[in-house]
Amino acid sequence: MDEVEVVVAHYERATLRVGDVFLKVDTDQARIDVEVEAMSLVPVPTPKILWRKPPVLAIAAVPGTTLGRLRGPSTGSPAAWAAAGAAIRKLHEAPLPPMPGRAGRSIAALVAELDDECESLVKNGVLPADLVTRNRQVAEGALRPWTPAFTHGDLQIAHVFLDGDKVTGIIDWSEAGQGDALYDLATFTLGHEEHLDDVLAGYGTDVDLDVIHAWSSLRSLLAVRSLIDHGFDPFTPGCEVDVLRSRM
Repeated sequence: MDEVEVVVAHYERATLRVGDVFLKVDTDQARIDVEVEAMSLVPVPTPKILWRKPPVLAIAAVPGTTLGRLRGPSTGSPAAWAAAGAAIRKLHEAPLPPMPGRAGRSIAALVAELDDECESLVKNGVLPADLVTRNRQVAEGALRPWTPAFTHGDLQIAHVFLDGDKVTGIIDWSEAGQGDALYDLATFTLGHEEHLDDVLAGYGTDVDLDVIHAWSSLRSLLAVRSLIDHGFDPFTPGCEVDVLRSRM
């Protein structure tokens, strides 16, 4: 009998693996609704849905491996990173989905959330004031009008699987919706910016690197306290706090 592996678990959701089946348990069925709808719409490979019985969604494992994890070294050839970039571009060129998506929040909402989070980080002694202030300045570059695209919304490096230089599957679509394409690129290369040129070679169009860096700072600032609350450590080498320190 296959063992049960806890992939991730916190008070909002959990993902378990049993053999080649992943069981996603989520207290918010709206997130699962978004995930199911997004996978039915995107023009890139996604996991096969095996069955759904709220609060559980069962999906099949996708073949291949990831290019790495935020908390570890990256792998893969430049061609593999470029292939990931080409798949991301294909997603961004797809017709806009009906769901707004977390990455599609208004600029005013982002400014308010970012200001509150920066104040809390400093007030509670989570991060030094100079680090927060500098990254808040960098993050300003993301707070500008953008043309909405179909975005994944949480395109971590661990969510894209490849076999050689072929993308075999992109997972975890619960944050998908309309948003800034550069947010996805920033998320995918977070902690691995040395591969950004390879990703953009496959993406195949000019982008504003300053905006990508701005989204990296913004995402990291917003993530630190939430990660701690969910039992993760953003101070691990190569993770969010290191990303923030790199801007100093």
